[in-house]
Amino acid sequence: MNFRTSAVLKSPFAVFTLLLAIKFCLASAVIFGEVSLQTFLAALPPAWAAFALVEAIAVKRRLLGYFIVNLLLTAIYFAVIMYYKYFGIIVTYHALAQIGQVTEVKGSVFQLLHPYYLLIFTDILMIAALAIWSKRFREWGNRPRQLSRRSAFGLLALASIVLCALQIVPNRHIVNELKQAERMGIINYQLYIMLSSGNERLLDPTVVTLENVNRLKETAADGNVDDAPTGFGAARGRHIIYIQLEALQDFLINLQVGQTEITPILNGLLGEAVYYPNVYQQVGAGNTSDAEFTANTSFYTPPAGAASEVYGDKSLPSLPKLLEQYGYRTATFHTNDVTFWNRDELYDALGFDHYYDQGYFEKEDLVHFGASDEMLYRRTAEKLEELAAGGSPIYANVISMSAHHPFNLPVHKNRISLPERFEGTFIGDYLRSQHYADYALGLFAEQLKADGIWDNSLIVIYGDHMGVPIYSLTDTDRELLHELIGEPYNYAQMLNIPLLLIAPGALEPGEKPQVGGHSDIMPTVANLAGISLQDHMHFGQDLLNITSNLLPLRYYLPSGSLINDEVIYVPGSSFEDGTVYPLQPDSSQELAGAVTKDQFERSLRLLQLSHSYVSRLPSRE
Repeated sequence: MNFRTSAVLKSPFAVFTLLLAIKFCLASAVIFGEVSLQTFLAALPPAWAAFALVEAIAVKRRLLGYFIVNLLLTAIYFAVIMYYKYFGIIVTYHALAQIGQVTEVKGSVFQLLHPYYLLIFTDILMIAALAIWSKRFREWGNRPRQLSRRSAFGLLALASIVLCALQIVPNRHIVNELKQAERMGIINYQLYIMLSSGNERLLDPTVVTLENVNRLKETAADGNVDDAPTGFGAARGRHIIYIQLEALQDFLINLQVGQTEITPILNGLLGEAVYYPNVYQQVGAGNTSDAEFTANTSFYTPPAGAASEVYGDKSLPSLPKLLEQYGYRTATFHTNDVTFWNRDELYDALGFDHYYDQGYFEKEDLVHFGASDEMLYRRTAEKLEELAAGGSPIYANVISMSAHHPFNLPVHKNRISLPERFEGTFIGDYLRSQHYADYALGLFAEQLKADGIWDNSLIVIYGDHMGVPIYSLTDTDRELLHELIGEPYNYAQMLNIPLLLIAPGALEPGEKPQVGGHSDIMPTVANLAGISLQDHMHFGQDLLNITSNLLPLRYYLPSGSLINDEVIYVPGSSFEDGTVYPLQPDSSQELAGAVTKDQFERSLRLLQLSHSYVSRLPSRE
């Protein structure tokens, strides 16, 4: 076989390899921050395997085969870039199950879409045009091959598959998906996830116990273990109202731009609240619905996919079901269609008596996916007054949505003027949206007080997840954030959400330093309601009765990441080459040793315990 170099370089095999190499370099630069020789070489074997198979198998339509492979791999690279810009992790085929949500969040997609990302499809359009209008181009792509050359390409395909395996196998034990994809190559990583999906090892039921969870958490309780926990029953018999605020981050609390307070209502409520400024999100792919799941169950989100879709068919132990045993009537309120993120299944799984979705709220005064927060709170207050008249205590789960990414609030809802430098910026839009959401919250609080519900309730206010993804900020947005918070924006600020507990006359207001997460909300509320969780599986801790915490994370940072009392830890290819980020910007602590390998292994074990437990729960009838 005599392959002339010039002929090879001009062949479709070489040309399409070059095109995909350029696209990989773009994806690698966005995601990994650089294009190393290792990552570049890792990208070639899967492309070679596909192209060689086209050469070996396709006799008459090789150009079409090349085009299809190029289009498929290009689409994967594009999806990887877009997903990373919001979630900070590598997308997998699991996300295809969420494609139905894209029409609902198209504004967020367009906000993340920088025009130069679309250049990745330029060659697709050019090739399609040439294939339609140029006979010479079609002849070039479909030129007959000798049988011997087809056999050679068959051998090349086999060799490339072996090379793919040699890149996958040694790196399959890396926990951090970014490092795993960097070492394997993005396409090899996708293949690995597809081949290994469904093989997650569930732990033996005998080890999935509350005793083991408590041992792994190593949470020190205050006081004598035989004494009643601090705050136990302080809110016994009161209405319980969760108010989950969309994309609310803690740095907004007490933030002023000039003389303008961004969250004046929340700032005022601090005087009535037990305020936890060191609480961090624990959501997964489902974002808002995951926050609902975790705050109502104290379980962690699944390894892949939204909890509402992965666990929606289960009979979930939950706060609504616990409260029902104590005579509570339970309801959840959300202005979007209940089928969005499979909430109709989730709410049944959680055991809510009723849900009120888009059909309950008037379709006027729309913001984003449904009625505005003003309408949400007005109609919810009306229903709560009606329910309270029945004499039973109420548990209400209220989901705010008007401050949703990309924060393109209708002009008539804007209630503040910001300095000119904020005009036309993402950060400016975020501040305006959060100010409006805060205003609407104030109306809700006033109505609940007027109806006599506020003073007889435990009000739980918290953010569902971050609103400002660090991965997609422009230089201008970074500069504005730096100006607002006085330091470079970092992971700790991105993941930090506020938590306020308000029970007038029952809880002494004040700021608490404990580190916590979404999984800690339910145990804290149960304690205040006078409900023991000693025989109820949960993975969070009662924040009123702990001095330390360990929070495993899944999304927005790679798997294996965790938060302890001092730092955020992100693993590298192993524990040893991981990175730590202080939770407090002015921290003078020595970061070396701030996270131990034991904590890393315990956090992974906790995630495994949670998934093993929930996966084995019985399905709903």
